[in-house]
Amino acid sequence: MPRKAHIVKREIVPDPMYQSTLVSKFVNCMMWGGKKSTSKHILYDALDIVQKKTNDEPLKLFKKAVENVKPVLEVKSRRVGGSTYQVPVEVGATRRTSLSIRWILTYSRARGEKSMEEKLAGELIDAANNRGNAIKKKEDTHRMAEANKAFAHYRW
Repeated sequence: MPRKAHIVKREIVPDPMYQSTLVSKFVNCMMWGGKKSTSKHILYDALDIVQKKTNDEPLKLFKKAVENVKPVLEVKSRRVGGSTYQVPVEVGATRRTSLSIRWILTYSRARGEKSMEEKLAGELIDAANNRGNAIKKKEDTHRMAEANKAFAHYRW
């Protein structure tokens, strides 16, 4: 991070199927080893599975799932006088979306279904319905911030 210069955010090109920048961010975060086409196929197949299971528009459900997982507060470590405090801070907009995408992917990879498409579809459906491990992670983060509200005056 430069001290003086302003960091320029890169423009993210919308994906060709849904014309959504959120979908392309998700594809980029899911990608391993530079295999973007593989991660695109996994996401599109997962959205097809979501449509078959719920009979609902998959992009709308995908956006709802990401929105439900977005955290509002988190804790950051702050060292004051030799002891470390967990200070609750609000999460910025870009970090919110990146955290929600990361949590959805992490917990979908840990699920028990056969293929990654089924795992991702299951986690997206669970997140859209406010259940599942990604939602649990968000609630744990909020609970941690709520428990450390006494240290809010150490915010910088």
